[in-house]
Amino acid sequence: MPNTQQLKDLTIQVRRDILRMVHKVNSGHPGGSLGCAEFFVAMYQNIMNRKEGFEMDGIGEDLFFLSNGHISPVFYSVLARSGYFPVEELNTFRLINSRLQGHPTTHEGLPGVRIASGSLGQGMSVALGAAQAKKLNGDHHLVYSLHGDGELQEGQNWEAIMYASAKKVDNIISTIDLNGQQIDGSTEHVLPMGSIKTKFEAFGWIVLEIEEGNNIEAILKGMAEAKVKTGQGKPVCVLLKTVMGHGVDFMMYTHAWHGKAPNDEQLAIGLAQNPETLGDY
Repeated sequence: MPNTQQLKDLTIQVRRDILRMVHKVNSGHPGGSLGCAEFFVAMYQNIMNRKEGFEMDGIGEDLFFLSNGHISPVFYSVLARSGYFPVEELNTFRLINSRLQGHPTTHEGLPGVRIASGSLGQGMSVALGAAQAKKLNGDHHLVYSLHGDGELQEGQNWEAIMYASAKKVDNIISTIDLNGQQIDGSTEHVLPMGSIKTKFEAFGWIVLEIEEGNNIEAILKGMAEAKVKTGQGKPVCVLLKTVMGHGVDFMMYTHAWHGKAPNDEQLAIGLAQNPETLGDY
């Protein structure tokens, strides 16, 4: 298992991948991807109990579902650098007939991707189904999911959140990326949601908070605590407080880079702020 410095080095390389992928096709979502780089690296390199190779049924291993599928660049980078498919395939991001579409899809059979997640608000429902299937199969592994805070404005989430506690689905850990930004502005400006923690608790979930969502050590500690809370008759929610565009100074703290690609000059600046650690594709 990689040590903390190795995880940090990989995170820097993942940020380079994100910038280069989105720049090449002048399309994609770098902001949220950059903000979740530490989380994905920690999940796939340390936190999840994964099998070698990939099987769609996921029996006998932890599962991960990305609900806010527009942050596919970080997902693809970490999957590739975790051995699911060749790193060189990142060169095909968003190209016609590529397995690496702008939002993850399943019809091309990309290893690591279990659901199509272009339409927001659906990942929680799918993850709960997978969690219940594990219970029925006597499989004691966990199911993880990731959601955007702006995504919680979709009503289907709250049906799923209510269902999870009512059915005591206690083998799921759902993480909310709290960066306070969405495509049209801040979440507070577009549609204030009040206290997300209070809402989840009112719906019967155990809620934990990771205040430093761009800190590897904090994520490892927080997710370890979340694991301990599973199996207690309640679903578990982790509120991960991140900075959109983290690691590239001109992309941080703004919704402007939610779905905007850097130009040549901006790419060079971003890459200079994230020196190569493991080798570009």
